[in-house]
This record gives sequence, C-alpha cells and structure tokens, in this order.
Amino acid sequence: MAIVQPLPAVALTVALVVLVATCGVLARRRSGRPLRVADGEVVTPAMVDAPAFGRAATLLQFSTELCTRCPGARRVLSSLADGLDGVRHVDVDLTYRPDLARRFSVMQTPTVLVLDRTGRVRQRTGGLPDRSALESELIRLLQEA
Repeated sequence: MAIVQPLPAVALTVALVVLVATCGVLARRRSGRPLRVADGEVVTPAMVDAPAFGRAATLLQFSTELCTRCPGARRVLSSLADGLDGVRHVDVDLTYRPDLARRFSVMQTPTVLVLDRTGRVRQRTGGLPDRSALESELIRLLQEA
C-alpha cells in the first residue's frame, strides 16, 4: 500500500481550490454583461411561439422553471418594455423546449436577446442583465426605428 505524503496532497488541494475560485470569479464577472452581435440571425415570433414582437425592439428572455434569477430578470425587462413605446418583452420557458435552447445556444438562464424591429439579434446577455446597458441599447434601437 502506498503512503500518501501530506505536503504534496495539501499543495494539490490548495491549487484546486484556487483554480475553482478563479474560475468562479471570472464566470461571475462575465455574467450579465451584454455582448454586441455584429451580424445576428433574424428571429421570428413563430420560431419561439410568441404572438408578436415589438414594433421597434424586443427583449427576448429565455428562462426555465428552476431558474432563481429569472423572476428578477423578468421584472427588469417588463419594466423596461412597459416604459418604452414600441418595445415588447417576450419570455420563453425552455424547461420543455431543449430544441430552442440548442437553436439559440442558451447555456445559462436567464439569457436575453435584444432584437431590433426586423427581429435581428443585436445584443446578447447571459445571466442577470444590466438594466442601464439594456436601456442604452433600446434607446439606440428606438432612434433607428
């Protein structure tokens, strides 16, 4: 039976803890940051079983039943849409729609896509979205419309 040396075992444990903590910090820093999409695909209401999109812009939220941050995101997005004429918030529950999760490459919920008046994806946010960043993008899209 091999004897485990305590010093290398402790060093390995500390290294693993530091690695995991660093990955967690980096993931948290990226979460909620909007990413501009240069040449996004066009999404139609039929693709996500929605009745309609906004006249000027749409906040397309992907959620799941077990998502703890989705209700907070829903409140932020609904508030933004209610306050800006021509903007609509559409919430799509992916719990029973893995096909949509694959199609839109949703790796975490909430994921928010900002669509312009033609349905083209202009911005993407994974995690709880930043209200001011979304508002800036929506105002820009409203000026274009």
